Amino acid sequence: MKSRLSFMILMAVVLMGGIAWADAPTGGDAEASADSIPFDPFDSPSGNSYGDQDLMLQAVADPIAGFNRAMFVFNDKLYFWVLKPVASGYRVVVPTPVRVSVKDFFFNLLAPVRFVNCLFQGKWRSAEGEFCRFVVNSTAGCLGFFNLVRDKPQFNPPEEDFGQTLGYYAVGNGFYIIWPLFGPSTLRDTVGSIGDWALNPVSFMQLVNVDAGELTSGTTNVIAYGVRTINETSFRIGDYETLKNASLDPYEAFRNAYIQNRLSKIAQ
Repeated sequence: MKSRLSFMILMAVVLMGGIAWADAPTGGDAEASADSIPFDPFDSPSGNSYGDQDLMLQAVADPIAGFNRAMFVFNDKLYFWVLKPVASGYRVVVPTPVRVSVKDFFFNLLAPVRFVNCLFQGKWRSAEGEFCRFVVNSTAGCLGFFNLVRDKPQFNPPEEDFGQTLGYYAVGNGFYIIWPLFGPSTLRDTVGSIGDWALNPVSFMQLVNVDAGELTSGTTNVIAYGVRTINETSFRIGDYETLKNASLDPYEAFRNAYIQNRLSKIAQ
């Protein structure tokens, strides 16, 4: 019973990796309000790439803004009440070199996701770079705990995921949505996350459940994502707070930051 209770608490803590922060946009805020754009699921952008002007003006429909704002508040409370305290304590206890190695390990573990999406987009040089980095770090780098090619640009192509692949083939964002625990997304990126999950090696790992005497991959996923989320957050404590405190409307600021960041990734 105690182990099951601990598992439920751990799940609540660790599945909110997306709420900790959003990458800062490379450009200014969108001039048009996303709330004013008619709802059009998977509206197709023009072409497979976005120019600088498109990054500034592209906005995404937000037909469920009421739900999204409620989820933003929910995730915000979870961050300040749970994730930040845990990550802060973790940062105090675990030395920086160890945390860097843990980060490198998970980054290397997710190489199949990036590699396959590079292939899907026909980015052969990027796929080659991902493959070579994975081989080097998985062998000489001790299963990825050491990134031996960190300073070699040819082995560090832009990261790709299935949401970006869909965008590359002119699939539009659809509409903006904030998932409880998981954070900001769009209809396209939500569908893409399912494809990334299927390519994630952790999804195929299993851990013996001592109490039930059976195998369960769910426990493995929770533990893996929990460690990764806490470790990643330990490097970024303060970033979320800075952007939030600098915004008149934090909800709109994080929405614009998320959309512009995703557009810039697709354009790479």
